[in-house]
Amino acid sequence: MRHTAHMSALIRPLHAALAATALAACALAAPALAQNDKMAPIAIPAQPTAISLNTGPLPGAKNAESWHSQYGSVFARNVTVATLTPFLPDPARATGTAVIVAPGGGFMTLSMENEGWDVAKALAAKGVAAFVLKYRLNQTPASIPEFEESMRTMFARVAAAPAPGAAPAAAPAGPRPAMNLDPMLADARAAFALIRSRAAEWHVDPARVGMVGFSAGAGLTMATTLSGNDAKPAFIGTIYGSLNPVTVPADAPPLFVGIAADDPLFAGRGFGLVESWMAAKKPVEFHLYEQGGHGFGMYQKSTTSTGWFDAFARWMAMHGWLKPAQ
Repeated sequence: MRHTAHMSALIRPLHAALAATALAACALAAPALAQNDKMAPIAIPAQPTAISLNTGPLPGAKNAESWHSQYGSVFARNVTVATLTPFLPDPARATGTAVIVAPGGGFMTLSMENEGWDVAKALAAKGVAAFVLKYRLNQTPASIPEFEESMRTMFARVAAAPAPGAAPAAAPAGPRPAMNLDPMLADARAAFALIRSRAAEWHVDPARVGMVGFSAGAGLTMATTLSGNDAKPAFIGTIYGSLNPVTVPADAPPLFVGIAADDPLFAGRGFGLVESWMAAKKPVEFHLYEQGGHGFGMYQKSTTSTGWFDAFARWMAMHGWLKPAQ
């Protein structure tokens, strides 16, 4: 897929910042999680309901998919084949609304539980058909120690990145990894196409398929919206994603944004994304939480950021997406 000018503006801030998400996401969360911050390899979990998106293997991939536990949650790495896992509501409660859930992890790993399965289960409990997108990732070193070192390097780049208009700081030496969102975008498009093709089976209204993403997944959600492809989400949510301004398309969907003021990756750099949506006179809801750090997801913390899902559900209800279409 050809990158548009809109996508170029989006990819630049994601290039360094999002690649460090797996390291930074929960390390800045509740202290209770610190005791679980050691990465430990685990067997790939059984995923009997996962459906291949048939977007092909990741070109040039050498390292096989692997998983690890950290922060009391589980993460996937080196994903080379994209899948979509349905979490369907009780048919008696089905609203006809569907949401694709895109976990984050800097396009180097995926927070499958905290930003994927747990979100999908909560949506299904509201009568929403939820689908966790395990999209293909940039390759990382096969061993955990080498992977941790690569993440530390990327996190150092994030810390050195200047705010808009500020003088650049010295960044760590070494090559910057190429950022190519083509595979991820293809996976997102395929997810929308699959859901709509099986809409009757899954009790989904093809016109009511939205997307919510976290950090890198928020970047993918926004890129999917801005790229002008056939996905055309009915609504989108970006949770602790980039707030850089964008060129808003004429058919832009309603947008929900949530972020903590102490987010070390994306806070303190203005609210350009929200202002772009407002200037285009498109529906937008913005929640700035005082505390929460980066990567709070569905973790139950003492900060008000834990309430983001309830706010998102109320926003969906306000738009009528939590009741069957009339």
